[in-house]
Amino acid sequence: MMLLSRRSLLAIAAVVDIALHARPQPVAAKLLAARHALPPRHLETLLQALVRAGILKGVRGPRGGYELARERRRITAADIVRAAMQDGGEDTLGPMPHSPLIDHVIAPEVETASTAFLASLDGITVEELCRRAIARAAAGGAGSNPDFTI
Repeated sequence: MMLLSRRSLLAIAAVVDIALHARPQPVAAKLLAARHALPPRHLETLLQALVRAGILKGVRGPRGGYELARERRRITAADIVRAAMQDGGEDTLGPMPHSPLIDHVIAPEVETASTAFLASLDGITVEELCRRAIARAAAGGAGSNPDFTI
């Protein structure tokens, strides 16, 4: 069972992709969208949420795009998930229902599980994910600049 939303998974993939490819120049949203088979307009809202959270930095101009706003080792998967969850984007079910069962039994248990899950993600840095991606590409015989097309 996948505990992360599609938006959160995409956010982590986008940040790791940018960490791997943003040198010597920023990664264009159009290129990032193409690598992940998404329409650029869909990805742009997510990238802007990551900019607002201080994870990415937007660079304007003809050679513009996105790059990391902090060092890889200072960005955790949990930071990215929290930023992706801030703006929602997948909430098409309407407002959260309220009942004594939800408010006093289910919600506290889900909150405890969510806190534990995010605490685990706090231990995973973008640096570590980049290292694993590069090692996996090296083991598969790919070049030094891996392309992880999804």
